Amino acid sequence: MARSPHWRTRTLEEGHSETIQFGAFWYIPKHCLLNIAEMGTQESTVFTSYPVLVTREDDFNNRLNNRASFKGCTALHYAVLADDYRTVKELLDGGANPLQRNEMGHTPLDYAREGEVMKLLRTSEVKYQEKQRKREAEERRRFPLEQRLKEHIIGQESAIATVGAAIRRKENGWYDEEHPLVFLFLGSSGIGKTELAKQTAKYMHKDAKKGFIRLDMSEFQERHEVAKFIGSPPGYIGHEEGGQLTKKLKQCPNAVVLFDEVDKAHPDVLTIMLQLFDEGRLTDGKGKTIDCKDAIFIMTSNVASDEIAQHALQLRQEALEMSRNRIAENLGDVQINDKITISKNFKENVIRPILKAHFRRDEFLGRINEIVYFLPFCHSELIQLVNKELNFWAKRAKQRHNITLLWDREVADVLVDGYNVHYGARSIKHEVERRVVNQLAAAYEQDLLPGGCTLRITVEDSDKQLLKSPELPSPQAEKRPPKLRLEIIDKDSKTRKLDIRAPLHPEKVCHNL
Repeated sequence: MARSPHWRTRTLEEGHSETIQFGAFWYIPKHCLLNIAEMGTQESTVFTSYPVLVTREDDFNNRLNNRASFKGCTALHYAVLADDYRTVKELLDGGANPLQRNEMGHTPLDYAREGEVMKLLRTSEVKYQEKQRKREAEERRRFPLEQRLKEHIIGQESAIATVGAAIRRKENGWYDEEHPLVFLFLGSSGIGKTELAKQTAKYMHKDAKKGFIRLDMSEFQERHEVAKFIGSPPGYIGHEEGGQLTKKLKQCPNAVVLFDEVDKAHPDVLTIMLQLFDEGRLTDGKGKTIDCKDAIFIMTSNVASDEIAQHALQLRQEALEMSRNRIAENLGDVQINDKITISKNFKENVIRPILKAHFRRDEFLGRINEIVYFLPFCHSELIQLVNKELNFWAKRAKQRHNITLLWDREVADVLVDGYNVHYGARSIKHEVERRVVNQLAAAYEQDLLPGGCTLRITVEDSDKQLLKSPELPSPQAEKRPPKLRLEIIDKDSKTRKLDIRAPLHPEKVCHNL
């Protein structure tokens, strides 16, 4: 965009405070603004207030700012800069957003002069905020947070319900405004704790990058690493850079903050977090206090994950046995339900002592609003995880190689066997990569997949070999699980098995010294 002629700078003689008009804009050189502000006369507010003049000068004068531009400015910004009341009113009546910010982060009101335009903008901002609040409330009623989270997270209905209820209290004003909202997510690795925090941030903030702060607490295991958290004190290296947490909280005080694997943090870091949770404020290394009572803090931990997993598996086994007994007794309609709930007795007598022994502070645990338990996946949830992973690779195959990937229902049942309760969904991801994606890559490398073909994944009998092996299987070999194979579906709907050569096994490769 060419520089507007209205904003060209004219050098005045030293000591003069003349106001110059270029076209529709009033322009006052920055070195004259101090003189006008010091005069204290009515003339200093004839055109606009001093802060507004400084803002305009900083944003649009290329003599002072080499990055000055009009990027991100809307029609409303231009109308306010021109002080055109009629155009401003028509734009606002037509639905223009008075809260829209340009690339400099300023709304039209930031450039408004004292007078009718400023009054109109202030009134419009209040009305627009009220309409926006009503729209968001209606959207929350029609599409609740729990429903949104279930679109991205498989299982964990109890965890989703707990988080959703707490967020609803906060959004509707039924919460303690003097303290931030604090969660502790407990459960095995790869079970959805971090993903739930990310999706909560996306729901709370349109700008998810700015509204979601993630800190890996394994980086704060030593006492001196506390400085990375809040910033170094004056006189120390890195003082001007600020802390990893405080710097980001300044930019977004109501962010969703994730403290990942909090059990690995040094006790001194926990002391700072206690102040953060208790008072809703934090003092950085420069001595500045950051108010973050409106933030949401989520901690994740693997502490007591084995106990939680074993207890959940035991409850599911008991529920399954009870259902079988009812079926045997012909009690009529019996539904086998995978949904279970951890008892309060287990939480108080098993989990609470473990947490207290690890964190060693009752006041730290007492400041947590909700302890959320993530349970191992049941069979139906594992089937969903497998299908989700296969759909991911089917989409990749179509986009990258124009290959259509299909699979039989039995394939999911075979891949579910790769689930490991200690690694959660990651174990399913790795199982799909080992048993399916490895075959796809080998077939593609051996030029067995013509462009635009249709592939189907099927289950092969357990006594057959999926890949050609140079050695015959031993009769004493342990019975292997069902194998998966790839088939090409021809245009006449006939299928043919892919003859994939087995790569060399790493243990059988000879290395010459």
